[in-house]
Amino acid sequence: MDSFFRTHAYLVEHTDLPVRRALMDEIDWKQPLIGIKGTRGVGKTSFLLQYAKENFDVRTRKCLYINMNNFYFQGRGLADFACEFRQGGGEVLLIDQVFKQPDWSKELRRCHDENPGLRIVFTGSSVMRLKEENPELNGLVQSYNLRGFSFREFLNLKTGCDFPAFTLDDILTHHEQIADDILQQVNPLNFFQSYLHHGFYPFFLENRNFSENLLKTMNMMLEVDILLIKQIELKYLPKLKKLFYLLAIERPSAPNVSQLADEIETSRATVMNYIKYLSDARLINLIYHPGEAFPKKPARVMMHNSSLMYAIYPNSMETIDVYETFFQNALWAYHDVRMGDRLASFLVDGRRFRVCVNMPRRSLDNVFYARAEQRRGEGNQIPLWLLGFLY
Repeated sequence: MDSFFRTHAYLVEHTDLPVRRALMDEIDWKQPLIGIKGTRGVGKTSFLLQYAKENFDVRTRKCLYINMNNFYFQGRGLADFACEFRQGGGEVLLIDQVFKQPDWSKELRRCHDENPGLRIVFTGSSVMRLKEENPELNGLVQSYNLRGFSFREFLNLKTGCDFPAFTLDDILTHHEQIADDILQQVNPLNFFQSYLHHGFYPFFLENRNFSENLLKTMNMMLEVDILLIKQIELKYLPKLKKLFYLLAIERPSAPNVSQLADEIETSRATVMNYIKYLSDARLINLIYHPGEAFPKKPARVMMHNSSLMYAIYPNSMETIDVYETFFQNALWAYHDVRMGDRLASFLVDGRRFRVCVNMPRRSLDNVFYARAEQRRGEGNQIPLWLLGFLY
């Protein structure tokens, strides 16, 4: 146990997040079992360590961070370890990458049942279905999602400002005043293209080649998060990778499932399952017509965020595709984003939005226009960058 506390102390002392994530204040930390899901690379480990640093003195040994990569847990059950920690006065156990522990959901249930008063916070992949696929946790675990940096968080990091988040209704109703307040301190357009290129994943802060690091992370999503969690045989990995590439290089559109099945030499049903897995891994987003959902074919397949686009095919992107990818990524987590009609790019909670650089010749009162290169909007014209302030 001492070695784990030494590692914990070292990691906490060397953790210093430049931006405090908004999720930190959204979580009810008093809950006994908390799951934090998120795609690989968004900073789940740093998030756990930052929580420990803010709330516990390492000398008290009340909080402990452990990672399931440690081979120690292959020989000893997680529940037994949690019991020993609790008997020593432990209060909060932070478990990273819990899905790497065999029978992890049953072990978490034992940790909960056998250690009254112990609070457990664990991280897992966005591919995991905590409640649907693990009935022993249903009704016990409170699940949260940690996303990549929003444009607001990126801007705060780059400028040293402390801009707050706004609801979509706030932005639609008061965007002119909100933009004026922000423009008094900084011009967001000076930072917007950098965010589109590399701002979503926190590891752009590291002194390494961002694109290479992102490509490595994407491969880990495919090789570990999808194959391991969904229990897909390794021999099918090349098909999964090829499918992802074929979807990525196409402009956002409805997938031709039959053609894709021929390309990767598998069935239409398998293609649809793989597309869902890629969506769960936050590599792509699926945009459906109103009233439709999986297993129906999506109306559009889009990259999950614009940074992925630059990593895969930087020389053949359409500018409007990048802007629309930013739009749907900024909105999908908290709003119902659907395929638009002939007047709009998207329907968001039933409201029409059109992403554009220049205004169309004929503007409509029942459409909100997200202007991609506009500092300040007016009326139903909203600067696209401001939608990056939703979290």
